[in-house]
Amino acid sequence: MERLALIQLLFYVVFPLWVLAGLADWWCHRRSHIETSSGLKESLIHSLMLIEIAVPVLLGLFFEITPAILLFMVACLILHEITTLWDVSLATKQRYISPLEQHIHSFLELLPFCALLIVCALHWEAVQSLPHPSSYPIKGLQLKASPIPFSYLLPLLTAITVLLVLPFGEELVRTHKARYKKVPPTL
Repeated sequence: MERLALIQLLFYVVFPLWVLAGLADWWCHRRSHIETSSGLKESLIHSLMLIEIAVPVLLGLFFEITPAILLFMVACLILHEITTLWDVSLATKQRYISPLEQHIHSFLELLPFCALLIVCALHWEAVQSLPHPSSYPIKGLQLKASPIPFSYLLPLLTAITVLLVLPFGEELVRTHKARYKKVPPTL
């Protein structure tokens, strides 16, 4: 029963909130005209952060969770936090970051930790074997024995694509175009 509750918490609360927070962050960037302030560099950092999170999420959705996968997820999360610090230090020097955007960033930092903690709780045997790598057989990447139902994966992956990948792709294109746009001289 607790296992089902954790799965539902992850799939129906954490993931949707995470996607919506990402979309809200994009909206804040658009509203603050990122293309005329921090521009392409910040947008490229956003793309990097999306990749740093997308890879471990996709691994967790499609492959068995092993100690190696957990360590990779932790490494990606740490790397994402380092990149986040870089992003914020760049952005605060070049554009206004509203209190709303700062609050959204709080969600974008905490929800990945929440997701990882839930994954750890769901795969406690993998967590317990982390200090003893020889006790867990190394099998490489293995597709999940009990795959996540397509009826959940399709809406989730669609939401990620439509509400995150496309908007941040649009931001990347917009900031790239603005970089090369001729600005008329001021008198």
